[in-house]
Amino acid sequence: MTTRPSPALIAIAALVYVFLVGPLVIVIGASLSDTTYLTFPPQGLSLRWFENIFEITAFRRTIVTSLQLAFLATGLALLIGIPAAYALNRYRIQLPSWLSTVFVLPILVPEIVLGFSLLKSVAVGASFPIFVSLLIGHTLLVLPYCVRVISASLASFDFSIEEAAISLGSPPARTFFTIVLPNVRAGVIAAFILAFITSINDVSTSLFLTGPGISTLPIQILAHVEQFFDPTIASVSVLLMFLTVAVMAIVERTLGLTFLAK
Repeated sequence: MTTRPSPALIAIAALVYVFLVGPLVIVIGASLSDTTYLTFPPQGLSLRWFENIFEITAFRRTIVTSLQLAFLATGLALLIGIPAAYALNRYRIQLPSWLSTVFVLPILVPEIVLGFSLLKSVAVGASFPIFVSLLIGHTLLVLPYCVRVISASLASFDFSIEEAAISLGSPPARTFFTIVLPNVRAGVIAAFILAFITSINDVSTSLFLTGPGISTLPIQILAHVEQFFDPTIASVSVLLMFLTVAVMAIVERTLGLTFLAK
């Protein structure tokens, strides 16, 4: 016998959906407005503000820079995070307990403090180029997410399988790539998505590390808002939403995001 959910439960669920989806609907509606100022509901429908994104040189340049930073920082974070998470779980008894806390420090430290520290030590102290400083900052920012998410997957992995493969003559490196890594694929995919989204939407750290000629898309959005109040900003926000969905779709097609549901 099936029971119908109570009206109160349905009302609460509806409020949650409105709370989550409502802002997205407002932003999409504002981006399609044909007025020269932000308004909702739109007075008329137009795609002119999406065209305006690519007519502004600064937006075109910063979109490319943000994508480059997001992919490179996520790749570097995974290259560091996967071995680190493996070591923290494989040798958790031999390694000191405080070592895992080191990889969480960029999350514990406020991003403003992290950005200022990187500005003083990396951009000014070491005189690194702006793009390299941004790459270091974004890698440090997303590294904890990679380590923690992949560690959560490795926590349920039975390392006796790896030991059995090695005892049968499989080299340790081959065993890692053929046995360990496929079993934590879900964690790697989740870490990639989380790190990419965090990097491409970062403001606080990037604000300290950008410089003449090199900036990220969120920083350019802030600069645009200071001078204009047109729906271009809403259009850029919608573009970022679709970019996030596109990245998730590409990861699903190439790596199999449906594996996460298993």
